[in-house]
This record gives sequence, C-alpha cells and structure tokens, in this order.
Amino acid sequence: MAEILGMLSSQRGSETDPVTGPAVDPGWIRDFARAHEEAGFDRVLIGYSSASPDGFALASAVLEATERLGVLIAHRPGFVAPTVVARKLATLDQLSGGGRVAIHHISGGSDADQARDGDFTTKPERYRRTAEFMDLLRRALASHEPLDHSGEHYRVRDARSAVHPVHPGGIPLWFGGLSEDAVRVGAEHADVYALFGETKAEVAGRTAAIRDVAAAAGNEALRFSLSTRPVVAETEEAAWQKADAYLEQARALKEAGAEGNPLRLRRHAPSEKTAVSADRLQRLAHERDVHDERLWFGITKLMGPQGNSSGHVGTGQQVADALLEYWDLGVENFLIRGFDQLGDVQDWGELLIPALRAGIAAKQAAQAEVLAGV
Repeated sequence: MAEILGMLSSQRGSETDPVTGPAVDPGWIRDFARAHEEAGFDRVLIGYSSASPDGFALASAVLEATERLGVLIAHRPGFVAPTVVARKLATLDQLSGGGRVAIHHISGGSDADQARDGDFTTKPERYRRTAEFMDLLRRALASHEPLDHSGEHYRVRDARSAVHPVHPGGIPLWFGGLSEDAVRVGAEHADVYALFGETKAEVAGRTAAIRDVAAAAGNEALRFSLSTRPVVAETEEAAWQKADAYLEQARALKEAGAEGNPLRLRRHAPSEKTAVSADRLQRLAHERDVHDERLWFGITKLMGPQGNSSGHVGTGQQVADALLEYWDLGVENFLIRGFDQLGDVQDWGELLIPALRAGIAAKQAAQAEVLAGV
C-alpha cells in the first residue's frame, strides 16, 4: 500500500528555525500531529538518536491526538529485547483504534552515538543483530503459540504474548541503511526499505541492486520509500525564492553556532563516522546544487552529513510529477518533511498532496490494467 509520510518533532525547530520550547512540548506535538492529519498524511515518522525523547511515548501522544494518522517509530535494535518490543508495538496498535503502528529499524551508522547508550559493538555486529532482531520480532508479533529462539544475540524460551497487532499482516517493518551489510539485512527482512533523496539514476541503481538481494532471499514483496524535503509554492519562481530564503536562514543559524540552535545544528566531530547514505548525499551536493531539474542540495551542502536534507523544488504539481518519476523505479512511499515545519505541512496539504495522490492513483490504475491484461 502506497503511503505519504511526514516526520514528527517533539519541539519546534529545524535547520532554518531556532529551537523553541521544551524538549517535549505537548502542545506542539498535538498541533503538529493534527496538522499532518488535516493535510492528508498517512503516517508520521518519529526519529531516534541517543539524546531524543522516547519514541514510543511520543507515538502514544500522536495516536491520542489524532483519529486516522499512523506512526512509524524509529528505533535501534540492541537496547530492548525483540519480544518486549513486539508487545509494546502490539499494545500501541490495539490502543490506536485501528492498527496505526509501524516500526523502522536503524542499526546505527555512528559508533559514537551508539556508545552514548552503552553499545560498543562494531557495525557488522550491529547488522547481524538487526537481522536476528527483525526475524524474532516478526515471529513474536505473529505467533499465538509459545516460541523458542537461540541465536548469536538473543535467546528466549517459551516466549508468549497476550496481545497481538490489529491486522493479520502484523506491524510493517521498515529498514534504513545503504552499506553492503545493510543491504543484505534490509533486503531479506524488511517490508519497506527507506532511501534518502538521491537522483533518479542513483535510486534506480539502489532499488535494482536491493531487489536482486531480496529476490534471492525470497522477499519478493519488498517495497521502497523515498525521503525528500519539498519546497513548494504557487509558482516555480516563488518556490525557488522560498528555497533561497531557507538557505539564508540556515546559514544565519549555522553562523550563530550552538547558541543559536543547540539541538538541530550540532555537528559531528571530525573523527565521528557518518552513515553511508548521508555521505552519498554529500557527494551529490558537492557536484552541483540542483540535480534532475529540481532536486535541490543547497541545505545539504551547507549543513554537512547530518542526514536527509535534499528536496524537490517547484509548484505542487511539478514536485508531485518529479516524485512520481521515482514510482517507475519501484518507490511507492514518500517521506516528506519541511524546513518551516508547520507552514510547509499546511502548504503541502493544499498544493502537493492532492496532486501526488492523484498521480499515485493513476499509476496504480495503469498497473492494474497491465495485470488484468487490458
């Protein structure tokens, strides 16, 4: 099922907007979640870092504040047992009143950030642990009988649960990471593989390579998601002017340093390695500012390897058309987040999401005709 996702923050603040309010701002969380629901989003991603508020608690607040909006809870395997996570997810799924919960697995691209929570494993060890975690989590979510497991990282005996997901298909398992080890794990165990906002050529290569590994593992149903930071306006000229304004705002906050924006603009230490996907975005950003006509890397180049910061710029229809070009490469889900967080969500609800949904419906109808032999 194709989904359009946003991203929740627990307080106001971005690369272009100074952080305001407490680290957990209940009013902001409620209003931001409801804005996503009103704009037509299917879910919001709740991110993870060693300093972030607890994602499960934030998810509970989002589900309580909304009626239809789902959550995608990011976490790092290794800190909570898979059987415990299964019960936490199933409980939230039941409380959501309709099965609105999914989980996103991040093995951890930074050794330093893992160490802040007491994890000193190597990246290869973490990916082996993630594979075992996802396998056991899926079994625990689906099983109505006691189960045993003995592996490299987890051992359980007679594990059982009184609570299960709302839908028979269980809780969707998302995955992120692009290293060689990551591809092996995600291609085999994920329902949805999340990609950063790279060029069409880069994404075509990624999806093809990952699908080959998935097919060999018997995971033919694997789907993909693309993350982007769209900048939209009524006209293309106004959209590029808005992008330029965001860049100037981000530059001013960066020059102000930690005092200007202490949480969002914290830089990696020079010795701290970053994720492969973030490094690839930096390579594209330093080639040129704009790829594929409207994929903009201005913020990416300015801020450095801090995660996903590339975005498509144009009118709502132009950006929708640009995103739908990824559909033909296997991308069925779109994760979008903004710089002017609340304002961008409202703009997308008016200008982008209706056009994107119409385009998705047309793509799905065309696929159905092909399958029916019309």
